Amino acid sequence: MCGITGFVNFKESVDGKYYREIGERMAARIAHRGPDAQGIWQSPHAVLSHARLAVIDPQGGAQPMTRIWDGYEYTIVYNGELYNTKEIKRELLNDGCSFTTTSDTEVLLMAYIKYGAGCVHVLNGIYAFAIWDGKKQQLFMCRDRFGVKPLFYSVKDDFLLFGSEIKAIFEFPCMQPVIDREGLCEVLGIGPARTPGCGVFKGVHELLPGAYQIVTASGIQQKVYYTLHSSIHTDSYEETVDTVRYLLADAVRRQTVSDVPLCTFLSGGLDSSLITAITASHVPGKLSTYSFDYEGNDTYFKPTEFQPDADKEYIEIMAQEYGTEHNVLYENSVELVENLYKTVEFKDLPGMADVDSSLLGFCKQVKRKHTVALSGECADEIFGGYPWFFRPEMLNCNTFPWCPDLSVRTVVLSDDMKKLGIEEYVRNKYVTFLSDMPEFPYLNSMDTRRREIGYLNIYWFMATLLDRKDRMSMASGLEVRVPFCDHRLLSYVWNIPWDIKAKNGERKHVLREAAKGLLPEKVRVRPKSPYPKTHNPDFEMLVKEELKKLLNEKDAPVLPLLNLDYVQSLTKAHFNYGKPWFGQLMAGPQLIAYILQLNHWLKTYHIKIDLT
Repeated sequence: MCGITGFVNFKESVDGKYYREIGERMAARIAHRGPDAQGIWQSPHAVLSHARLAVIDPQGGAQPMTRIWDGYEYTIVYNGELYNTKEIKRELLNDGCSFTTTSDTEVLLMAYIKYGAGCVHVLNGIYAFAIWDGKKQQLFMCRDRFGVKPLFYSVKDDFLLFGSEIKAIFEFPCMQPVIDREGLCEVLGIGPARTPGCGVFKGVHELLPGAYQIVTASGIQQKVYYTLHSSIHTDSYEETVDTVRYLLADAVRRQTVSDVPLCTFLSGGLDSSLITAITASHVPGKLSTYSFDYEGNDTYFKPTEFQPDADKEYIEIMAQEYGTEHNVLYENSVELVENLYKTVEFKDLPGMADVDSSLLGFCKQVKRKHTVALSGECADEIFGGYPWFFRPEMLNCNTFPWCPDLSVRTVVLSDDMKKLGIEEYVRNKYVTFLSDMPEFPYLNSMDTRRREIGYLNIYWFMATLLDRKDRMSMASGLEVRVPFCDHRLLSYVWNIPWDIKAKNGERKHVLREAAKGLLPEKVRVRPKSPYPKTHNPDFEMLVKEELKKLLNEKDAPVLPLLNLDYVQSLTKAHFNYGKPWFGQLMAGPQLIAYILQLNHWLKTYHIKIDLT
């Protein structure tokens, strides 16, 4: 994994020292994504910069990578991994291509040279890349099917700027961080999720998942090359279980390829346990596994509807069953609060509070011994594991089900902010997005609703978790792979009927059936439990103290956005941890933490709010 950035301009030359130094600064801003090396390439109309984390072919895979074909120069900067490199390379060799490295970067570049934009249809992996095409004098930009890897862009005067993270774009002269009404509605009403394609800052966009765009002197053309396709599921129950088992096993097998140390995240839940079990059969020697916990949880953990039990027992079962070298990583409440602010700077936006800050701390610890990890993200979105697939009040809320009650958020806002029309903004985003869902006319109303929930989950909630995983892991120079996001598996599961997916009302039933023989029975039937969170009251106490300090800062930029009397009351409130305001984990203390992050974001990025 890496960081990519750069710019193009068709009206003036960028082939000089001044623009080279800008490109170098842009890459330096995302050097955490690629601590192993940095590179830059210039032409009269383009500057491409790269920060590299070496995973495949550490010696030969340096970027930017240039190849000459039929007298024309093609140069790529690439962030990601291809999981079908061997198959693509075989076809290219048969088509007359030759290779000088064993890296997937060269395979991807040659695939573009031979197939043009059509190369996207043969790729299996997670990627964001940009290629300067010397023959066509154009920049080709592309992002993987479900947006595992990020790619932002902006148009400023005659420049098209791009980067793996927004901060790289803001390193370009004259780019100023401005938030307008849309941006405020995003962070106050949608956040920590984001509308697909929205970069929150005025004039900043994110290339959509499953899309590419071509930048020429004539303008920008964007095309979606992949969307979910709805079709009648014709496989029998037994065939469905077998296919899910095969597709998952194949995805994991492909993703265990690495030239550097590899491990798995193991929570003892169904998803991470399956990834670990399959990985263990494909890596030589003893597999390293990691679980995460918090100081004080042994004392303070209390089951809730969203988090019914602790992980420890199930982790021990899995570690013993597969003989893994297991490591338990801990974070304390002071570290969680300190990292709240760091995560904003890595994400360029307020995020999932201590859910982000804990992951940042854990990834930094994992990186001490490993460079690549496999994780169980995305299974709940595609197999229907979340409570909002089952609980009537969430299933039928007629809005984003992970945030069914906006009043919990808007009550903290000032009267001026309430006039922004946040509820209307959120409602419009919800309705507009669902109107584009692939049609499937042969469903009853409840199946249709669950299909809507699934569609929202994949492109909104899953995107939020993938964004969190990318920023916090790449901030640590750690690559995290997500086999459940394999497009073949996800596309297949999309069309599995609900009465198979959750047979007899059992969450993720078809996945549990596919796990038979792979997992100890106690782990296989374990009730869903989400990413672990702290139950230590010290965290709540500390964020309340931070909020008190914030309220005493007369020039704190977030204060004009807040209902100060209500926010003051939060410093004395007793919170119900079983009623989250976002997702499954974000309750009262996380609302305070989000306010703290919002203030740090406005202050650190020197953001101008423009409501004209």
